[in-house]
Amino acid sequence: MLFAVLAKKAYRRNLQYRGSHLVHNLASAIFGVVYISIWMGLGEGRSLGEYGLKGMVSYIAFNQVSLWVALFLNNGLGIPESVRTGQISLELMRPVPLFYQLMSREWGQIAYQFVYKFLPIYFLYFFVFQLQVPSQLSTYAATAAALLFAAYISICINYLIGVTSLWTTESTWFYWLNYSFSMLLSGFFIPLEWLPGWLHAISVWSPYPYLLYHSTRIYLELESFTVLTGSVVWCLLFTVLCIGATRIVRRKLEVQGG
Repeated sequence: MLFAVLAKKAYRRNLQYRGSHLVHNLASAIFGVVYISIWMGLGEGRSLGEYGLKGMVSYIAFNQVSLWVALFLNNGLGIPESVRTGQISLELMRPVPLFYQLMSREWGQIAYQFVYKFLPIYFLYFFVFQLQVPSQLSTYAATAAALLFAAYISICINYLIGVTSLWTTESTWFYWLNYSFSMLLSGFFIPLEWLPGWLHAISVWSPYPYLLYHSTRIYLELESFTVLTGSVVWCLLFTVLCIGATRIVRRKLEVQGG
């Protein structure tokens, strides 16, 4: 199966850099510890709504590690680099849809980051901060589904960002714009219900809460798995957009003005 082959190759490629990634994990963990410590200081003596101090620490910790699954993907799924080198012309000649092959590789990357980044950092937080964990097995299944949907939505967004590089050499700003919105509207900095009214309204109608916010609240058993209906809708919408973008790319290919 082509999907499995491409995903496996991407996973194994990352295994060569486990040593450097461990150092990266340490830096990420330190950032998370600092961020959690700030919230512990701010939340001391305060109710922090339905979360409570322990729940808020658990919220921040799970959000932090979920970044490796739902947000920290390859810029444009590697399309900008392929355009720069001209490799994109060969990829489009293959008898496999461009979106399918790039998505398959990215799933291998995500699987690696889940095993070697998500889990180690979360276990560290769990033992250091005594995190809150689900009381029902069904919650773990719903959380896993939420993370898979989040990863797919992020893959689609990055693919759409990547294809813009076929017509402009200035596609990087799309990546950073998406990154900024992701951090703000996904509930990473603070829970979305604490945002100003107008900003909360914008976040509700965007796909970003389905990257971090809802999966974290499902994990903390603050929301029902029925919220995943929104994730499914966004996945279907982005799938249509990615397929449509691929057809446009096949009709007109421009590599650095060539």
